[in-house]
Amino acid sequence: MFFRILSFLLLQIAGGLAGYWVSGAGLPHWGPFFGALAGGFAWLLIDAARGMRLMRWLQHGESTEIKLGYGFWSEVAERTRRQFRARERRVADGETKLQDFLAALQASPNGVVLLDASGRIEWFNQMAGQHFGFDARRDMLQHFGNLVRDPGFATYYTGHDFSHGLVMPGRESTGSKPVKLSVHLHPYGEGRNLLLSRDITAVEQAEAMRRDFVANVSHEIRTPLTVLAGFVETLQTLPLDEAERHSYLNLMSQQASRMQSLVNDLLTLSRLEGSPAPSGADLVDMVQLLQQCKQEAHQLSSLVWGKAQDIQFLISDAVAVTGSPTELHSAVANLIGNAIRYTPADKSIQVHWRKTADGLGELSVQDTGPGIAPEHIPRLTERFYRVDRSRSRDTGGTGLGLAIVKHVAQRHGAELLIESIPGRGSTFTLRFKAARLRLQ
Repeated sequence: MFFRILSFLLLQIAGGLAGYWVSGAGLPHWGPFFGALAGGFAWLLIDAARGMRLMRWLQHGESTEIKLGYGFWSEVAERTRRQFRARERRVADGETKLQDFLAALQASPNGVVLLDASGRIEWFNQMAGQHFGFDARRDMLQHFGNLVRDPGFATYYTGHDFSHGLVMPGRESTGSKPVKLSVHLHPYGEGRNLLLSRDITAVEQAEAMRRDFVANVSHEIRTPLTVLAGFVETLQTLPLDEAERHSYLNLMSQQASRMQSLVNDLLTLSRLEGSPAPSGADLVDMVQLLQQCKQEAHQLSSLVWGKAQDIQFLISDAVAVTGSPTELHSAVANLIGNAIRYTPADKSIQVHWRKTADGLGELSVQDTGPGIAPEHIPRLTERFYRVDRSRSRDTGGTGLGLAIVKHVAQRHGAELLIESIPGRGSTFTLRFKAARLRLQ
């Protein structure tokens, strides 16, 4: 400001001196005055020109520097330029934070959709696009209700009660393969809504499996308990001879054994699901394990059918497997036990252990029973799933054997293969990776 006043005064003084110098031209008294006035006017023109340059620079919003020399307008330009730079930094920082925020939303395992006050889509992440089948180029700014035509969601949205979520079918949901989405709206801003979606298909399936599991366990235990209670009541109330008493006690012992087998299998499954995977430090001698299973198989066959079946154990290679001896014994014993229960007494069973040409360890149990229809094979490893419920119970099965085998296979990096031809028998194969094999 001082320079501005000083420059104005200097121009006036210069104009006055110039007027005084030219006063000999007939303006002896007014020469200095008009000279000073002309100097002030010149200063105003120069100052206005500099101001206009600054105004044009501001109007065009140019980021380049403007040279105005010194003085008031130069100071204004410099301060304005600093404000521009500060604003650009704030805008850049805000854009960076926005992109980071959107990247975080993109990485979210849940679907995220931003809706305006009219219910139109302002933004959505990739997971939401998968959940609802949205396309960023096609569906942006479209009304959500027009793209997702679900009556349940329409009622939920128009009700404006967003204190709870909504479960609705997903885009790829079919009768044979249902897909469930949990959708929840959260109001924010001026009438806007944040929609969060989550695929809960696995959760719903797990919950259904839990309910089925509890129901099946209750049913499986209730049946032998009912039989035991009936026989106990009979023994307590009716006069029985020695033969009848012995017969009832034998039946009670069978039912107690059945419950004990069920509880043991349940404990085995619980242990497999809750413990860490076995390390590769322990070495399981498969030849010795199969010899042990051979003795147990003949005992079980005699117990189930009253005589020993034709069970052949074929060991082609003396190869050991790294893993848990207890778990592998449980898996092999369950496979052989199933073959014994479903193979008639006059038919044969083959148990084969070998190393394949591609270096894999393969344990196969082949029976000559009734076989399994193709539609049952994918569900055989489910808990309590039986092709013939009455037959399995009659032979002492718990319905948990193949579920145990599947868990043991997964924990040992093995693969369980099931092949069956109705009327001709079935083959169950455990295939171990070459990294788990050791030559004896």
